[in-house]
Amino acid sequence: MGEIDDAIERADQEAFTRNPPKTLKGQINFLLKQLKTTRAVAAELGVSQRSVERYRKGERKRPPKEIQQRIDTAVRSRWQPQVRRRRRKEAETRRGITVETRARFGYTAPIGTTDDGRFRRLTVHLPPAYAQQLFDAREAGATDRQLRQIIADGFRTTYFQDGGTRATDLSDVAINDIDYIDLDY
Repeated sequence: MGEIDDAIERADQEAFTRNPPKTLKGQINFLLKQLKTTRAVAAELGVSQRSVERYRKGERKRPPKEIQQRIDTAVRSRWQPQVRRRRRKEAETRRGITVETRARFGYTAPIGTTDDGRFRRLTVHLPPAYAQQLFDAREAGATDRQLRQIIADGFRTTYFQDGGTRATDLSDVAINDIDYIDLDY
């Protein structure tokens, strides 16, 4: 996963209407409902089938820290899929997406102007079309570089060109060296 994927996942988790299970037994039972077999859960977590059975029965209550993180991640990634879909659909059709980032932006500009990349801290609301492009590309298995380019194109038209009212000669905006990035939709 790349930085953009991580930001989308964090934004998805902010939409939860209920908290995911907190106990180990509850988490394992939830994963069993989703994946159907202890073998599938074991493969997902990278542990033995017998370990999953022990976690489920309560015979083993404290897995190693790394495995507990894998369990938490697996549960959170499957928790409330309908809420996630509904929120994404709303972003794609009505609300758009807000991107807050601190990153180095580079761009191609006409001769006589500066095109030196520099760190900027920006919070920009992108129209629904960019949210749809971003989610569609992610579902299609786009790389982090491709997802960055979608956001960079949105920044170019929305922020740098102010919807076509300025800097119309500006082209090829790129996001490099992301310090942090957060999405809200």
